[in-house]
Amino acid sequence: MSAQLEAFIEYITIIKALSRASIEAYTNDLSHIEAFYKSPLIKIDEVKLLKYLAQFENKRTLNRKLSSANAFFDFCFQEFNSQQIKFKFSKVPSTLPKYLSFEQIMQALSLIDRSSWIGLRDYALILFLYATGLRISECLSIEHTDFEQQWLRVRHGKGDKERIVPIAKEAIRAMKHYERECPFESTKVWLNYKGKSLSRISAYKIAQKYLNVSPHVLRHSYATALIVGGADLRVVQELLGHASLLTTQVYTHIQKHNLKETVFAHHPMARE
Repeated sequence: MSAQLEAFIEYITIIKALSRASIEAYTNDLSHIEAFYKSPLIKIDEVKLLKYLAQFENKRTLNRKLSSANAFFDFCFQEFNSQQIKFKFSKVPSTLPKYLSFEQIMQALSLIDRSSWIGLRDYALILFLYATGLRISECLSIEHTDFEQQWLRVRHGKGDKERIVPIAKEAIRAMKHYERECPFESTKVWLNYKGKSLSRISAYKIAQKYLNVSPHVLRHSYATALIVGGADLRVVQELLGHASLLTTQVYTHIQKHNLKETVFAHHPMARE
């Protein structure tokens, strides 16, 4: 790893205080380019960089790598007075986030065998994710001391930003039932069968097993339920922990889609 790249990683870690996942993504994206060309990234010209990036056909993957490169070169321009390089992002077709309805989620929850503490944990975890809209990393890091009645302090949010979110009583009851039956004691709430902290992979398998989706779809489902129900966009932004309102605005498309479906299904002039 070049000295400039090491300085950039130190910058996003200490000054920008990005999340561990973001730091790893930047590090992997940029160090792989240096390894590919066996040269410090700052010395690789734009043509070579574009040739390297052209191998990524998935536009979302490509844009992430372009974002990493742009952030690095902007840092080098500011700190080392290097040439200013700015790549344009590839246009990605807009798609609505995948989400589940309340009825779909409750139907899946009703099929969980809650005769064991593992079943109680799975039930509580899914209900908790849907009731709070937490990222799975945030959910798995919570501890018993993070709760105060019907409120949860999210201490390990993206960029290490704290926020407070309310929790539905039903989700709290399910979690308490799981905790009473869990044979292990730990500062962490979500545990595996050995009493260790539940991993992201295990959480993913739980969501796949009962809902056939990733845990992140429950976050989308939470936000969608709020927006369609009439919640203010800025309130949803705060609850989700989005740094920018633009990130939250994707859910307004779901609201418009829902309104369109309603009109086409029920208005007499919309019928053929």
